[in-house]
Amino acid sequence: MGIYEAVMEEITAFTGLSPAAFFTIAGMMVVVYRYVTGMFVSAEDYNKPPVVNSEFVSKYFDPATTTAPSSVQVVGDMTEQELRAYNGSDPSKPLLMAIKAQIYDVSSSRNFYGPGGPYAMFAGRDASRALALLSFKPQDINGNIEGLGPDELQILQDWEDKFVEKYVRVGQLVHDTDSEALPQPTQETQQI
Repeated sequence: MGIYEAVMEEITAFTGLSPAAFFTIAGMMVVVYRYVTGMFVSAEDYNKPPVVNSEFVSKYFDPATTTAPSSVQVVGDMTEQELRAYNGSDPSKPLLMAIKAQIYDVSSSRNFYGPGGPYAMFAGRDASRALALLSFKPQDINGNIEGLGPDELQILQDWEDKFVEKYVRVGQLVHDTDSEALPQPTQETQQI
């Protein structure tokens, strides 16, 4: 028992804590360490393919009852009213969104732009103004970029660059009354 008592006295002398408090804190530190490190993925696990739970997939994603939207190659000219049908409410249709009157297929990011997603209000719409202003206000979700300053136009250009890089351009918005394309931004609004 001499070693045990000597260790307990040294813990108290060195830390100023009772042995019970010292071991409680040490135990909590181990628990916190394991919890925090468990939130991260190791480099080896990051590159592994995901494990698919086939029972879950067959139960909830039966191919006989579920139709996955196929990627659209070309939609062509479309009015704003026609574009609204591609807002994600019909799972058999692709998910479309427009920036500066150019329509993109954003079906691959359904978790963002589909129903319940953080950007769902932009689907089926030209969201140029809202993206430029970084706004979620319903009155800003439109293609009108008049009156935007250079900073907002640069933000919109950054969004457009991301869309061009990530999504397929499938068409262009046209006026509701005729088949003329919506006016493209002028040279002054494109220059920043």
